Parts: sequence; structure tokens; C-alpha cells
Amino acid sequence: MRAIQIARLDGPQAAHVVEIDEPAGGDDVVVVDVHAAGVAYPDALQSRGLYQYKPEMPYIPGAEIAGVVRSAPEEAHVRPGDRVAGLTMLCGAMAEVVTLPPERLFRLPDSVSFEAGAGVLFNDLTVHFALRTRGRLSNGDTVLVHGAAGGIGTSTLRLAPAFGAARTIAVVSSEEKADVARAAGASDVVLADGFKDAVKELTDGRGVDIVVDPVGGDRFTDSLRSLSPGGRLLVVGFTGGDIPTVKVNRLLLNNVDVVGVGWGAWTMRHPGYLQQQWAELLPLLASGRVRAPEPVVFPLEDAAAAIASLEDRTARGKVVVSLR
Repeated sequence: MRAIQIARLDGPQAAHVVEIDEPAGGDDVVVVDVHAAGVAYPDALQSRGLYQYKPEMPYIPGAEIAGVVRSAPEEAHVRPGDRVAGLTMLCGAMAEVVTLPPERLFRLPDSVSFEAGAGVLFNDLTVHFALRTRGRLSNGDTVLVHGAAGGIGTSTLRLAPAFGAARTIAVVSSEEKADVARAAGASDVVLADGFKDAVKELTDGRGVDIVVDPVGGDRFTDSLRSLSPGGRLLVVGFTGGDIPTVKVNRLLLNNVDVVGVGWGAWTMRHPGYLQQQWAELLPLLASGRVRAPEPVVFPLEDAAAAIASLEDRTARGKVVVSLR
């Protein structure tokens, strides 16, 4: 089978197409013919050895897939021929065939393409966890999201209204990215430069209830200042590069929270949580109440460029590679 393999930690350009043996099936795994694989920011970090999880070299990158079940154990909830999305959890997705435990596979509605399906799990499940479990989103809340043209950002803009948010404010770095955020459903869009003052004006000085921050860096303090009393700043990641620090007197004075959003670690400690999440998301996607993402699709041969687009922050929305 064809697969992407990284054999040296030289960054995204180290990703190359190789021919390797298909993985062996077994009595306890599902074999999936992969049509598309998702690309996420950890793929870029891993390609330089900068991520906390360091796979054995050489490795196949990619955390999420969409495809068709080839074979499955009798007791599994999926059957041969089913359209599915699945999580490899950090490595192994960019290959024509993968094997996964049944609990990491999810039926894909017929209305969702394989390309969209390959881009739905990592971001949508993270955002579901952020808003529903960690952020305590309530009906009528206002949600601000940084990096709003990226995968987490566009997922937040799609999902927050379905979970009860009355307003979403997108923070972007350019007018081109503003168009992406509007297309994803943002109520308002502001530029990163001076966003605090823009948010203050938009909210008549009240501030926002929730900030979703996958960027970090020097925006962090102004994000805290943009919260209303009792507001929550959700720390999702640090695509901006720098990890900010918190002066905790700000939390005390304004009764605000800084909340960690470590979805992967949470799922490891809460068996069954992934399927609970999908049980909430599936009807939203199947009914069209929440639109499936519209990813940027690269052919498998251009996987290096796909991963690089996350590293250099040129990605617009979710990025996937097509295998079939």
C-alpha cells in the first residue's frame, strides 16, 4: 500500500510517499480502506521532534481518517461496507489501509464526504470538549475565538451556535482569513491587532463569556481583559509559538477562569467519552443543523505541503490529504 512516512526530523519536508506492507488484521481490530486523512498542528510539531509524544522512527503521520470498513469483529458496532471516520490518535492515518479498535471508529453520515469526514473528528471533538465539558457554555453566551480561520477556529464557529451560543466573535490576522471566518458562521470578525478594544465596543463594554484560544502568545493578557465577570478562557494550544503565563491576580479581581483543554488526555482517562461525544455530534451533522467542514484537500503526494501549511499558518480551515 501507499503511505506517507517520515524518517528524519527535518520538518514537514521530510514527509515522502513510500510503498509498505498493509497492516495485519486481527480478531479485535477493524480494517479500514482509507479515502482521506486529516492533518493537524501536532503533525507539524512531530515532524521536528517538538511534540510531547515522539513516535518511533520512521513513522506514518496523521491522527484521523475517513474510509470504508473492510472487515470488523462480530461484536463491533461497525460492519464491512460502512462509511466511517476514525482516530489513530496522533500517528498512522496517512496510509491506504489502517487498523483501529472499534471504539475509535464512528459511523459517517452519507451526507458527509470522506474529505470532510477526515477533518471532522480531531477539531469537532476537541471543540465539543472545550465548550461543553470544560467551558460550561450556557444558552445566550458570547464566544470569542482566536485563529478563527484555522481548524479549531472554524469548528468553534460552526458548533458554538448549535450548543447555545448567541454570538461568535472571530479574531483573525488578515482580511483574507476574515472571509473564511464569515463563511464558517462568525457573527462578527475583528483583526488580531487591537482586538481587545474592538471586542469592548462590540459588547458595549461587557466582554465575552468564553474565549477559545488555540494560539497563545502575546494575545493572552488581552484575552483575559476581554472576559466578562465569570468568564472562561479556554487554553487549547499554542500555534503562535510562545506559551504565555498568567498573573493570577487578574483571575481574582475579575472572577474569571483559565481552563485547560486537553481533550486527548481526557479521553484516555474517561472510557466511552469519545462515543458519548459522537452521539451528540452525529445528529447535528446528519440533519445539516451543523454543516460539515469544507477542508482544503491535498493529494497524498503533496502531504509535505499540507503539513507545512499548518506550521507556517497559511492553512484556511481544516486540511486533509486524499488517498483514493
